[in-house]
Amino acid sequence: MTDTTRQRKFWNRIAARYAARPLKNVAAYEAMLTDIARRLHPDDRVLELGCGTGGTAIHLAPCVTQWTACDFSPAMIRIAQAKPAGGNLRFIVADVMQALETGPCDVVCAINVLHLVDDMPAVLAQIHAHLPPGGRLIIKIWCFADLNWRIRVVFNTLSVFGLFPATKKLRHVDVNDALHLAGFEVVAEKVFGDYPQNLYFVLRKPAIPAQ
Repeated sequence: MTDTTRQRKFWNRIAARYAARPLKNVAAYEAMLTDIARRLHPDDRVLELGCGTGGTAIHLAPCVTQWTACDFSPAMIRIAQAKPAGGNLRFIVADVMQALETGPCDVVCAINVLHLVDDMPAVLAQIHAHLPPGGRLIIKIWCFADLNWRIRVVFNTLSVFGLFPATKKLRHVDVNDALHLAGFEVVAEKVFGDYPQNLYFVLRKPAIPAQ
């Protein structure tokens, strides 16, 4: 069984519980949504990777002309599709690489996703290639290697018993290096919530220099 297959089985299995779970920090989530919204333009086409049950997409799709929200878990997408949403929002089953083949976009949004992929540098390179010059990437990512060792032990134990997804043990410096190597400029870096290890970045693909 591949890592991707294990991840898909995990998220399919917990989808209903995930959807029913209340947000732990509503204020932090709403502050993040506000920050994302002010960085979007009415004519933007947005591609969201790892959309889960669709909450972020439903909140933000009214800000743009088109929002395509993707997740590789069919169970997650079924829950998302059952929610009321505007006509400019579509939910599709697709992994990260498949999602990047759905068409052009101006913004890629990946909230708490990139620490779950097998090869983050490769995914960042693909996102960079997919975006037009001046395109934006908005991410929130866990740097699990920077957590207190006791918390890391708890997460590792939960993962062994199938109660927590397999995650890459990234450090802040690893994420910064990967973003730089992929060719992105950092527009903003913030923390929303109680954990400074859960970082929010707004990134930009540089525009082609004037001739």
